[in-house]
Amino acid sequence: MNNLTLETKQTILYILIAFTFSVLMRMIWIYQFQDLEAFKYAGQFMINTNDGYFWAEGARDILSGTSQDNDLSPITWAPSQLTAFLAFILPFSFESIILYMPVFLSSLVVIPIILIARDLKNLDMGLIAALLASIAWSYYNRTMVGYYDTDMLNIVLPMFLLWAIIWAIDTNEDRYLLIAAVDILVYRWWYPQSYSLEFSFFGLILFYTLVFDRKNLYNYKLLAIMMLAMLNIDGLIRLPLLLTAFYIFKKENFQKFIYPILGISIVLFFVSGGFDPIWLRLKIYIFAGETIVNETGLNLHFFAVMQTVREAGKIPFETFANRISGHTITFILSFIGYLFLVYRHKIMLLSLPMIGLGFLASLGGLRFTIYAVPILAFGIAFLITEITAYITDKKSVRYLSYVVLTLAILFPNYQHIDEYKVPTVMNSDEVATLDVLKSKANREDYVISWWDYGYPIRYYSDVKTLGDGAKHSGSVNFPLSFMLTSPAEESAKMARLDVEFTEKAFAIAKKNQDLNESDRVKLFTNIEEMTKQYGFTDTNDFLLSLGTDIELPKKTRDIYFYLPFKMLSIYPTINMFSNMDLMTGEKYKSPTFFISRNFKETQSDIKLSGNISLNKSNLSLDINGKKVTIRRLVTTKYLGNQEFKKEVKYVDFSSNLSLIYMSAYKTFVLVDEKTYNSLYIQLFVLEEYDKTLFEKVIANPHSKIYKLKI
Repeated sequence: MNNLTLETKQTILYILIAFTFSVLMRMIWIYQFQDLEAFKYAGQFMINTNDGYFWAEGARDILSGTSQDNDLSPITWAPSQLTAFLAFILPFSFESIILYMPVFLSSLVVIPIILIARDLKNLDMGLIAALLASIAWSYYNRTMVGYYDTDMLNIVLPMFLLWAIIWAIDTNEDRYLLIAAVDILVYRWWYPQSYSLEFSFFGLILFYTLVFDRKNLYNYKLLAIMMLAMLNIDGLIRLPLLLTAFYIFKKENFQKFIYPILGISIVLFFVSGGFDPIWLRLKIYIFAGETIVNETGLNLHFFAVMQTVREAGKIPFETFANRISGHTITFILSFIGYLFLVYRHKIMLLSLPMIGLGFLASLGGLRFTIYAVPILAFGIAFLITEITAYITDKKSVRYLSYVVLTLAILFPNYQHIDEYKVPTVMNSDEVATLDVLKSKANREDYVISWWDYGYPIRYYSDVKTLGDGAKHSGSVNFPLSFMLTSPAEESAKMARLDVEFTEKAFAIAKKNQDLNESDRVKLFTNIEEMTKQYGFTDTNDFLLSLGTDIELPKKTRDIYFYLPFKMLSIYPTINMFSNMDLMTGEKYKSPTFFISRNFKETQSDIKLSGNISLNKSNLSLDINGKKVTIRRLVTTKYLGNQEFKKEVKYVDFSSNLSLIYMSAYKTFVLVDEKTYNSLYIQLFVLEEYDKTLFEKVIANPHSKIYKLKI
C-alpha cells in the first residue's frame, strides 16, 4: 500500500465509499419489510422480478444436475451459470444468493465511473457521479435487492468497456486492447442482446479514426480486435481468434497484418449474421405494431405483446428525466454539464452510444433510460466540480460545496428509494400452493396460467408451462387467453390440444435440427396446426367446434390450471389476445369488466365509483344517471377455516350484467355474461366447475390450482 501513489490511494478510497453507499441504499427495502412474513419463503425474502425465476430455475437445475428436453431451463445461460457457481462456493442459502446478487454486482458500476474520471484528472467528479449513478431511479429500480435479472451487470459491463476504450485511445497501450475485447466477450456471454451497443461503440471509434486520427495504427488494432470479439459465433471460438490477433499486434514485424485482419473481421461479422440481432431488437422495441401476422399458411393475425408491456411503451418527458437523474432540474443540468464535459474532454464523445440508447426510451420504452444514467451523472458531477472551482480556491469551501450540492442531487433519488416499496413476485400463500403442486405433479406435466407467472411456476413447482417471460408471442398468448376467458368446456379442450400440439412440435423440431430457430418456429404455430388437422380452413370455425363433441388427442401428461387472485386485475389485458378475428385481425367489442375497491356504502346505496352506484333496495345500478338492472348479485366469502362460500341472488334474467362482491378482498366486480362464464371467473372467483372436467387440487384466497381431467 505504501508503494501506491496518492492518486491511486484516492481512487481506491472513492471506489470503496461509492460501493458501500450503493449497497447500503439497497438495504433500505430489507429494513422496510423485515417483519413481513408474506414476502418470505424458506426463511428468506423472495425476489421481486418475474424474470429472476427463469435464471433461478437454471441455476437450481445446474446444481441438482436435473434437466430434460423442452423444459426451457436456462442451464447454458450466463446468469444461471454464475449463480450456480456462487451458490456452490459461498456458504449462503440459494435464496439469499439470488436476493443479494443484484445488490453487490450492480454496485460495481462505481468502479469504471471513477476510473474514467481518473483518466480525465477529476476524481472528485468521479465520486459524485458514482454516488448519483448508483441510486438514480431507473438504475435502482432494475438493480435493487431482489431484482435478480441481467440488469445487475447490464450497465456495469458496458461502462467497463467504455473505460477500456477511453484508456486505450488515450494511452495507446496494448493491454487495453485485450481488456476491451475480453469485456465484449463477457458482455456477450452475460447479455447476448449487447450487439447494438457494441456495434455503436465500434462505429463511433471508426468514425473518430477516419476523420480525426487516420494515421494512428493503434486505432485500427482496437477496431480489429473489437470486431473479432463481436463476431456472431460461439465465444469459445472468438477467444482464440482475438488472442491470436493480440499476439500479432504486439509484434513489430507483424504490423503489416493489421489492415487485413480488420478487413477480414468486418467481413466475418456480416457473414456470421452480426447485424441480424441488432435489426431484431429494433423491430421489437421501435417498430412494433398492434398485431403480428404469421406469414405462412393461413396468415393468421395475432395481438402484439409489446403493446401491453409497460417497459416497452413510450413515456412522458418528466418520467424520462426522473428515471435518469431523479429530478427534471437535475436532468437538465446534467445534460448541460454533459455538453460542457464533451467540449472540454472530446474523448467523452465515446459515451454517445450510451446516451443514444438511453434516449431511445422516448420511443422504445422506459427500460432504456438505465443506459443514460451513468453518463449524465458525469454531466452534473462535472458541472458541480467546475462551478465550485470557479467560485473558490479554498479547499475546505470547495469540499463543503461538493457535499451540499451532492446531497441536493442525491435527495430526490433517496426519496424515490424510500417510497419505492415494490412487493415480491409471489407471496407466501401463493408459493404454498405451488409447493403442494410440486409434490403432486411430474416434471413433464404442464401448468397453465398467464405468461407473467410462467417462470415462478416452473421454479417452485418444477413443471412445464406454455408461456413465460420469453415465450409470449401472439401465437402463444392466443390459446392461453382463450383458455382463461372462454367457457370451461372450450377452455378444457383447448388446454389439452395446446399441450399435446406443443409436445408434438418439440418432437418434430428435434427431427429438424438442420433448420434454424426462426424456420422451426414458423412450422409450428399450434392454433394453425389445430385448424388444419381438424379439417378447417377458417380458424374461427375451428374455435366454434370446441363447443361440440370433437375428438381430442391422446393424453400424454397431466395439465393443471394456476389461477391467482392478482390475475383479476389484468383480466382485460389477457382478454385482448383472444378477443379478435385471427383471420382478419379485426378486434371484437371489449367485454364489460369493472373492478371497484374504493367503494363507499351509505344507507341507501353503495357508490362503486364516481358514476356507478348500487341501489341496496332493488339491486339496480345507476350508471351515469341511468338505471341499469343486473342479472345476479353474487357474494363470496371465506369462513374461519378458509372454506369458500357464495350466495347468489337472481334479479333480472334479461340483463347481461352481473355484480360480484368478493368480501374477503373487499372488491366488487361488474362483468357481462360472457366474462361471468369464463374459466377464470368460474373457477377462481366462484369455484363453480364441472367435476367431470376439473378437480380442485389446492386453494387459498390468494391462488387456486385445478387439475384437468380430460
